[in-house]
Amino acid sequence: MAEAADIQGTCPSPARRRLLRVGALLAGAPLLAGLCQLPAAPAADAAGQATAKAASGSDTVAVALDSFSPAVPTDGDTLTVSGTVTNKGKETITDAQVDLRVGQELTTRSGIDTAAKNDDYVPGSDGNEVGGDYTEEFAKLTPGVSEHFSISVPVDELDLGDEGVYAFGVSLTGETPSRPWDEVLGFQRTFLPWQPDEAEPRTKTTFLWPLVSTAHMTAETGSNEQQTPVFLNDDLAKEIAPGGRLARMVALGKELDVTWVIDPDLLASVDAMTRSYEVRDGDDTTPGRHQAVANQWLAELQKAVDGKEVVALPYADPDLASLAHNGTDVAGSLSQYKAATDVASLTVESILHVQPSTDFAWPVDGAIDPSIVKVATSAGADRVIARSDSLEENDALPYTPSAARPIGGGTTAVVADARLSTAFEGDLTKASAGTLAVQRFLAQSLALNQQTDKQRSIVVAPQRMPSASQARAMAEAITALQGGTWTETQELTAAAEAKPDARANRKVPPASAYPSALRKRELPREAFEQIAATQDKLDDFQVILSFPRRVATPFGLAINREMSTSWDGRSAEAQSFRDGVEGYLDDLAKQVKLIEKSETKLSGRSATIPVTVQNNLVQGVDNLVLRLTSTSPTRLEIGGEAYDEQPVSVSGGHSQSVKFNTSANANGRVTVIAQLFTEDGQPYGEAVQFDVKVTEITATVMLVIGGGVLLLVLAGFRMYTQRKRAAARQAEEEGEDPADTTADAPTAPATDASADGPADASADAEHPTDTPENPEDPDDRLKEESVTRPGAGDPEQPSDPTPDTAAESADPSGTGERVDR
Repeated sequence: MAEAADIQGTCPSPARRRLLRVGALLAGAPLLAGLCQLPAAPAADAAGQATAKAASGSDTVAVALDSFSPAVPTDGDTLTVSGTVTNKGKETITDAQVDLRVGQELTTRSGIDTAAKNDDYVPGSDGNEVGGDYTEEFAKLTPGVSEHFSISVPVDELDLGDEGVYAFGVSLTGETPSRPWDEVLGFQRTFLPWQPDEAEPRTKTTFLWPLVSTAHMTAETGSNEQQTPVFLNDDLAKEIAPGGRLARMVALGKELDVTWVIDPDLLASVDAMTRSYEVRDGDDTTPGRHQAVANQWLAELQKAVDGKEVVALPYADPDLASLAHNGTDVAGSLSQYKAATDVASLTVESILHVQPSTDFAWPVDGAIDPSIVKVATSAGADRVIARSDSLEENDALPYTPSAARPIGGGTTAVVADARLSTAFEGDLTKASAGTLAVQRFLAQSLALNQQTDKQRSIVVAPQRMPSASQARAMAEAITALQGGTWTETQELTAAAEAKPDARANRKVPPASAYPSALRKRELPREAFEQIAATQDKLDDFQVILSFPRRVATPFGLAINREMSTSWDGRSAEAQSFRDGVEGYLDDLAKQVKLIEKSETKLSGRSATIPVTVQNNLVQGVDNLVLRLTSTSPTRLEIGGEAYDEQPVSVSGGHSQSVKFNTSANANGRVTVIAQLFTEDGQPYGEAVQFDVKVTEITATVMLVIGGGVLLLVLAGFRMYTQRKRAAARQAEEEGEDPADTTADAPTAPATDASADGPADASADAEHPTDTPENPEDPDDRLKEESVTRPGAGDPEQPSDPTPDTAAESADPSGTGERVDR
């Protein structure tokens, strides 16, 4: 334009250049107006562009721009563009030449979008070649072969006009055997932001630099005093190692003026890696070995955030949209979000030694509706980071307003610019893709600044977990932006407190406007129900523990991770993580249990029944009550009632036997149930059921048994005395002459009475003692001895004494004789 009339290679003064630009603008306003509308209305010339594309064959060669430096050129700079050209066709290209082309100025943000989407060369719209010495030639370009190019040109040779955004292209022209004439065979378009002078006013720009990762730590910890944590895998070590994603984020971020947005769970996980930790390896674990890497990463991060604004997300970055849409009617879900918010500040402060802000909530992709805003503010945050493609402006507003918007209830929506925030999404691993993303971001930023003479506060909220290549492109763009002439840096808190634009949209979109694609990626209601069930189990378990914090802390944080935004679109992984947390908690709870019992026999009216409680945990348990219940209290009572309870306290790794007094009212089998309860009456663990067989002994049976025992004792005593008396007689007879028997007969009874005493009273009664009036017949005395002597009539034994009298006569008894019957 005006600069085209200047002598080549010279640079007019800024004052003269502005004067020339005003004249050129007045003289060529109609022409400029027509040119500026071309990208904004591509459909009007769609057929013509398609014809031009077919005629030029501009997709035969792939042109990649690997470098565009400086990204924001100014007066006196030399622009260097480098990259590669690759022949994708089947024919060899001859007389190939790479040219630079300056296209028309793009005055609207939508015009930049349109130009970025159209990769094809459009004759006229994409300008003419710079030409001269600023080309690179190749004699031939064979199919499938790539050639590198690098062209440097003074900015003053580009004949740029007024400040603004210009379409800038790199083309390759050449000939093919089937088309032996010069034509554009390859083309790549990018943008050149041109703002050589200081802009008035500058746009205040806030760039969020997120440090967020997926869940890495499990709920499992070691039984030692340090409670060694267990990690799902070693992926976090790879991310924080030199060259890893998070290592690159810290290395790049420390050189930038950004607002750090950090998930406290990430910090806690890396901090845990600085000490002893374990890594899950199938059903086993192996020791972690990356303590040095973790210490280095934290040290670098502490230096990077020193003096910078730090925003702490709720612990584990809960998914606000999933919670709002699927979890609010599940008991306890909002409490989990509140707990995650409460622990965030302390975690960040203790590790990074900075005081973070916890006033901000950040829904996925900045998409909001009334329910999301309600949940976001329920834990105390009064600022919600939204995005302009959710809280959209009406067509009547010709510029992008400031980020802060009061949306009612004392809540401020900080609306990030959608175009700038999404500029670095997609695969940017190739240098060419990163270069295009950077130039498009800078073009949008400059176009936004030129919309109005009002100073505005703009926020850029990129994706939560940028890849290393995306982070590199972001850093290049921010570096160029902060070294440019149309923006100045601002912290997020200041952007939220900036004066809102009265014309900006403040109405939160309805639930029906929430993107369906995002809804499909949310955690389902079943996930929150499982989370609530796990929390209930944790509550029941920790109340019985001597040191509940050893369990409550790791499981509470693991439950926070179950609600993480990082599960967005990863339903299978999320389910596996939830199952792992709940399963491990179940295993721990089962370590406190009742020992199974077999049938117990109960003899008598009362007895004691023992029930054993086993504790296989490393810590003691108390606050438990063991209840033993009779299913038939009319037959068997426990403690005088249908059931009895006793408190239980068991040391770690021990068992305790609890005894219950029982009383039986009837014989038979009775089923009893043993069940542990917490002190608040909640059942704990599985009940143990066993049978008690009652055998009742009555008083009559006891009397019969006692009488029988007494008779046996008396019979034994009688046998003893009889043997003793017989032995005495035998000894007496062996010491006397048989001829003296008759003479001594009167005194014999007296001797017997003296030896046996009352034990022989029955024998005397049966056989009265002989008197002088009734002298004893010797034969009769011998017969009587045979009756009273033990063993009389039994078969003769070798040990029996030899009789000293004649054998008893076998003849019939005479008259008056006593017969031994």
